[in-house]
Amino acid sequence: MKLCLAFAAAAAIAAVPAHGQTPMQDPVNIPYNGKSEWELKQDLIDWKEAGVKLPAYPNAEDLIEFFVSGATNFRFYIDPASVAPAPDGVVRYTLVARSPSGVTNVSYEGIRCTTNSYKTYAFGNDGRWSASESEWRAIEPRSVMRWHLELRSAYFCPGKVPIRTAAEGVDFLRHGGYRVGADPARGN
Repeated sequence: MKLCLAFAAAAAIAAVPAHGQTPMQDPVNIPYNGKSEWELKQDLIDWKEAGVKLPAYPNAEDLIEFFVSGATNFRFYIDPASVAPAPDGVVRYTLVARSPSGVTNVSYEGIRCTTNSYKTYAFGNDGRWSASESEWRAIEPRSVMRWHLELRSAYFCPGKVPIRTAAEGVDFLRHGGYRVGADPARGN
């Protein structure tokens, strides 16, 4: 019994990090390239959104379909030419949603990985953009609008880290999403 208590105490002490150290974390769950909590808070305080330029209107034949949920009969697509990770930490893209009856909704949006939020910059109609005065909104896990959650977690912000290049995001779209261990340079 004394041996078990001594072992339990030693294990508990070993689990407590030394002063100034942090416990090891799973690299997939380290937000925003492993920054400390203080650095993350400073980023939120000091953050300024970069200027946004609307992309060319999407060509239907270039779109990449991605799966959202079996609970919806809409089909969702991203224009690969519009995928744009920016220095402000926002990944911008053109989203196309088609209903079973053929009605198409087009929007230019952005996902901010560090705050788990999205914003709509413009809506498309008849090959033209109409700017939108949208605010940042939280991506809700149980939302009817699950495409934002899917885009954030599987394609544009794996491990809460924004994709580094447009090619990386397009590759994730073409291959059904980010796969842990697929990119050693990402730290996974």
